[in-house]
Amino acid sequence: MVKAISLDLRRRVCAAISEGLSCREAAARFKVSASSAIRWQAQMRASGDIAPLRNGGDRKSGRIEAEAEFILRQVEERRDITLAELQEKLAAHGTRVGIGTLWRFFDRRKITYKKRQRMRPSSNAPT
Repeated sequence: MVKAISLDLRRRVCAAISEGLSCREAAARFKVSASSAIRWQAQMRASGDIAPLRNGGDRKSGRIEAEAEFILRQVEERRDITLAELQEKLAAHGTRVGIGTLWRFFDRRKITYKKRQRMRPSSNAPT
């Protein structure tokens, strides 16, 4: 996983920019990318802070969580509904999601359903 660049280096780059260097010149001096220096300076202007923002994480589950009541009601009505069928119902309802997104939705709730595999009739069972 990528680690954020230290706060000290960010401060030195922003200080050099505020002293008159361009973002690209400051980036070259401190051996960081120009885009990083530009982003840090923009963040400093916008919020007054250059601390690294949260990195990674789930950014899209809010869309499907908003439909949780609808999804759980569909499963309650028909216990053996497949993820593909649920995906179609959600699309008709106005929310397009992938099969993996639905799987993770159920995984977060520890909801599983495994269909029993068909077995051959026992040779010992009375017929």
